[in-house]
Amino acid sequence: MRSRRALLYMPAHEMRKIEKAAGLGVDCVCMDLEDSVPVGEKETTRRTAAEALRTIDFGASERLVRINPVGSPYALDDLLAVLPARPDGIVIPKLSDAESLQWVSSKAAEYEAKHGWVLGGIRLIVIIESARAILNLPAICAADSRLEALIFGAEDLAADIGATRTATGTEILYARSTIVLHAAAFNLQALDMVHVNFRDPDATYNEALAGVEMGFTGKQVIHPAQVEPVQRAFTPDDETIHKAQALLAEYEQHTGQGRGAFATSTGDMVDAPVIKMAQNVLARARAAGKIS
Repeated sequence: MRSRRALLYMPAHEMRKIEKAAGLGVDCVCMDLEDSVPVGEKETTRRTAAEALRTIDFGASERLVRINPVGSPYALDDLLAVLPARPDGIVIPKLSDAESLQWVSSKAAEYEAKHGWVLGGIRLIVIIESARAILNLPAICAADSRLEALIFGAEDLAADIGATRTATGTEILYARSTIVLHAAAFNLQALDMVHVNFRDPDATYNEALAGVEMGFTGKQVIHPAQVEPVQRAFTPDDETIHKAQALLAEYEQHTGQGRGAFATSTGDMVDAPVIKMAQNVLARARAAGKIS
């Protein structure tokens, strides 16, 4: 599964902004057909997104398209416009049930079969942003093999449950944690909420780092200035990588001697959960391209 440390939304009706995003070195560029697009420009925006997919060199960035919600008057036309241009993945907003995910998957499968593309090559990412979606997470996570990541839509979730957004975020903590738990249980990635103040890179970095500590694998961003601090937060630094590598080397030495838990030279006790955390650090480092 590819690295998705930062997923940058770009309004798909502005080719200039898409071209800029393609050169930023961000893990994922998501061309948005939903919230950032006026209703009267939906058709033009679809054509622009399809043209961008066909003509722009995105480098190593994943090419995603966020469609309008399944069941809206726009979702089918969105898919009919962008699937022939073969995006790397489709982001489905406001998803609340497994059936909607499977419907999008079936449309992707039709184009893959028609053009002889690899079956299952177009990946799906869903945004969880309602109480109903939270309750249906087990079914959603198990619904389709194309699904690779869950995104937490904090603002819509708060509005849906009637919560007041606060700086501490206690009103969304349960939902935020639940998404991480379900992603881990079903071997999916979990992408954290947007930090709305894109003019404060330190606050963006700190919120991203809090997401790392919770178990998120990436974060949504809404401005190019947020890409660097977010990808830095989700990339282990050299010292952390070195410590994880040294711990695993010591672990292999002890297991080779038939020993399980052991104490390090500093007196720290090491057992299976500690080893798992070290392995997670190295997995994030590999995904970010820092180690092979």
